Amino acid sequence: MTLRGLRLATQFLTRVPVASVDNYSHEEFSRSSAWFPVVGLGIGVLVGSVVLVCSHRSSALAAVLGLTAWVWITGALHLDGLADLTDALAASHRDPRRFLTVLADPHVGTFGVVSIVLALMLKGVALAELPAPLFAFPLVPAWARLGPLAWSKWLVPLKPGHGERFAARLHGGWVALWVVLLMVASGMLAPVLCVAPLVIFAWGAWLHWRLEGTTGDCLGAGVEIVEIVLLLALAIRGPP
Repeated sequence: MTLRGLRLATQFLTRVPVASVDNYSHEEFSRSSAWFPVVGLGIGVLVGSVVLVCSHRSSALAAVLGLTAWVWITGALHLDGLADLTDALAASHRDPRRFLTVLADPHVGTFGVVSIVLALMLKGVALAELPAPLFAFPLVPAWARLGPLAWSKWLVPLKPGHGERFAARLHGGWVALWVVLLMVASGMLAPVLCVAPLVIFAWGAWLHWRLEGTTGDCLGAGVEIVEIVLLLALAIRGPP
C-alpha cells in the first residue's frame, strides 16, 4: 500500500479533488483497492460531519443535505451499478441471455430508476434517525467498500472490467486484515455493525446463486446494499 495507491483509490471511488494518477497498470489499480475501506472511512467522516452540523436545525434537513453530500462525493458511482443491475435482472427474467447485453446498455430503465429512488429513500430515512453522536457512522461506508475486495476474490468475473481487475494482484490477507480491524472498531462503537461480514457474505452468495459470478456493476450494487442494510441497522439499534 502506497500513498499513490490511496490517491488512485480516492480518484476512482470519489469526486474528492486529489492529484490525478495517470498511466497506472491493471496491477497497480488492483493493489490500490486495499485502500478502499480507508476511502470509505473518509466518505463517512465527510457525510457524518454534514449531518452533525445540520442536525441542530432539523434532522430531516440534515438527512437530505447529508445524502446530497454522499451522492456528490461518490459521484453516484454505486447507484449507477445498482440501477444497471436491476434493469438487467428485470430484462433477463424470461431470457437470461439478455443479462449482459442490458447490463452494458448506458441507458437507465424503469426498474433502474425505481431502485435508485428506493435506495435514496431508505438512506435518507435512516440518516434522519441516526442517534447522536455519529462516531460509528463512518464504519458503514468502510464496511461497504470492503465488499468489492471480498466478492472479487471469491466470484468469477462474468466479463472483462473492474470486477475482474480488483482481484488481479490483491492479496487476500488485506481482506482478512480489514475484517479484523473493522470488527474491532464496530465492537467498540456499535456492536450491531458486527453483522457486516454476514451481509457481505449474503450478497456474494446471492450473486453466486443467481449469476454464478460478478461484474463491476454487481460490485457497485453490493456497496449500496451493504450500506443500506448497515445504515438501517445502526439507525434502529444505535450505539451501545
